[in-house]
Amino acid sequence: MDQMHYMLIAAGAALLIGVWAFAWAPSAGALPCEVKPHPVTGIYNGKLGLWLFLASEVMLFGALFSTYILLRTGTPRWPAGTELGLNIPLAAFNTAILIASSVTMVMSWASLKLDNPGAFKKYLGLTILCAFIFLGIKYMEYSAKFNHFQVWFKDGSFVTGHLQNPKDREAIWHDQEWEKIALHPDAPQLQVGAMQVAMEGEHAKEMEIEHDSVKRVHSFGPGHSTFTAIYFTITGLHGLHILGGILVNLYLLTLGFPLWKQNREHFENRIECAGLYWHFVDLVWIFLFPILYLTPGTALPGLG
Repeated sequence: MDQMHYMLIAAGAALLIGVWAFAWAPSAGALPCEVKPHPVTGIYNGKLGLWLFLASEVMLFGALFSTYILLRTGTPRWPAGTELGLNIPLAAFNTAILIASSVTMVMSWASLKLDNPGAFKKYLGLTILCAFIFLGIKYMEYSAKFNHFQVWFKDGSFVTGHLQNPKDREAIWHDQEWEKIALHPDAPQLQVGAMQVAMEGEHAKEMEIEHDSVKRVHSFGPGHSTFTAIYFTITGLHGLHILGGILVNLYLLTLGFPLWKQNREHFENRIECAGLYWHFVDLVWIFLFPILYLTPGTALPGLG
């Protein structure tokens, strides 16, 4: 098991602990000012705790955004997201999905205030559905990156494309020994260094690449370049926050809903806190989308 697997296990464990702490918190009355505002702060303790948590989240994502700025400004060669295959229309659709989920989250809380639990379940269910759609699209984007490869040749040239043979992909992913790989280039390239690319109409035909001519070959995953490393780090962390929001909202929609009949105001406060968290997660993506997808680059792909 490599370091990445340990990191994912640790992140998943922390996420489950956080969901457990939220879902199985003590019932109303066990702690002071859980429902009514605290006389000093003017808000109930749950909301105060959430604002403190969101402050720490601002510092976490702020550090990552600052790292991105330092890495970008510290090098004269930085590719645009589209040069590395980022899909702007797909990401724009995902942005619209998250914005819509913020609206449905507010509507779910407003439905409780209007004493309409049926509408609450409908709107919170739509929020969860939007979150699953967002993660599904991110999965499609991630899969495309891990199945898209770039080959750097010893003469300084490079080519990008897809490996049609699953054995070739496995060899590259796991750093196994290989002699030849068959790459289908992305675009019609008549010349790649000393290699002539055969054409079939307007499309480049599959080219066979010898190991001895290759300096480096890598998928467009985190190890491809500095850009993809920070892309996967920030969007992956954001995806974990989306997953956490899904788990909390699922609990509130199912196992946590009986609290509505026992203590309405306490349950409404929980939905409000979940909504504040969800709006923060959406806001982070509003910054991520233009920074990673729309910002123009300062170099050709493969040189960053």
